[in-house]
Amino acid sequence: MKSGFIEVNSANLYYEMDGEGTPLILNHAGIADGRMWNAQFDEFARKYQTVRYDRRGFGKSKMVAGDYSDHDDLYALMKSLKIDKAVFVGCSQGARVSIDFALSHPEMTKTLVLVTPALSGFFYDGPPPKQIDELEKADEEGDLDLINELELQIWVDGPQRTPDQVDPKVRELVRDMNLIALETSEHLGDEIPLEPPAADRLAEIKVPTLIIAGDLDAPPSLARADFLAKNIPHAQKVTISGTAHLPNMEKPKEFNEQLSAFLSHS
Repeated sequence: MKSGFIEVNSANLYYEMDGEGTPLILNHAGIADGRMWNAQFDEFARKYQTVRYDRRGFGKSKMVAGDYSDHDDLYALMKSLKIDKAVFVGCSQGARVSIDFALSHPEMTKTLVLVTPALSGFFYDGPPPKQIDELEKADEEGDLDLINELELQIWVDGPQRTPDQVDPKVRELVRDMNLIALETSEHLGDEIPLEPPAADRLAEIKVPTLIIAGDLDAPPSLARADFLAKNIPHAQKVTISGTAHLPNMEKPKEFNEQLSAFLSHS
């Protein structure tokens, strides 16, 4: 396995790469870092050249001052690793980055797997989570531990479960990963969004696409998954029951089986 830091657009991104074959890049959620793929990295490195990395401001990759875009960072990372074309597996914000990359560099995109996806340019008009008032107060007071716990309730637990109904190992790893992101200064870095946004351009995506949802996820994520399945040509969608925003962590065996089956036929 290779690991280390690569300078990308003035930032140093931490990455790990193992295996041979078709490149497969794992892109983490906004409440996580590359460790969220612990149950996938070694498994898929048996058949693919598998890469996971921490986006700037997450995990071991520090945020730096200046304008940036995550999909441009991904492009530069691939160039440094001499990867010309890849399968992308992205969760939540990692799915957004994967979609934005696919629209910006279709020639470098082989397949998309979008897990509980975020999507640039998509607006959800439903009610906010029940924790929103407490979350805003905690944010005003700078209480990072409480913010972290409330975000775990929204995303890891989902609206239908209490914290004690979720695997404590999953919760605690996400708590650790998310705290790193929460501790990143809000005054560092200015992300430049994709223009026009992806929500208006999904018909441009021509590669095989799988959308994976968790049936216990928050309503905005479920709405985005349905929107993508409807608007990306020939996209497939599967739902992993008993999971919320991180199905690959909650039910890794079922997730890996779904992913393996899709990739073997795409």
